[in-house]
Amino acid sequence: MTVDVDRAALIVAEHATTVDAPLDTVWRLQTTVGDWPSWQPDITAATLDGPFAPGSVIRWRTHGMDIPSTIREVVPGERIVWGGTSQGIVGVHVWTFAEGADGVTVRTVESWDGPTVAADQEGMRAALSASLVGWLAALAAAVTAVRP
Repeated sequence: MTVDVDRAALIVAEHATTVDAPLDTVWRLQTTVGDWPSWQPDITAATLDGPFAPGSVIRWRTHGMDIPSTIREVVPGERIVWGGTSQGIVGVHVWTFAEGADGVTVRTVESWDGPTVAADQEGMRAALSASLVGWLAALAAAVTAVRP
């Protein structure tokens, strides 16, 4: 069953980038959770409780927030979905990866809902968008750094 973001949430943001790298390199960076802080400057800690598979929990810290995210779907080399609740924000995050002639297109879409979002919808929208753009930029830079 394919899991999606909450399309009825107060905020849904979507961004994409294409990186000139093999899919396995991009996938490995994105799924090796413990290494996130080494290439993703906004993440100060990250651990995975179990294998990178549905039901396992990613525990990570970003922008001063401790976030537990349960992996909901993994289609190797194609799709990842995780989600959870932190500080009044209910988030669902979908990542897709598509290999093409120009490299790998990484698309990220995330929904945020909850009382924290309702209290400052425009501020939260800007924060989410900046976070997604930053993650994609960091991923692209990390892929470039590890290319053979």
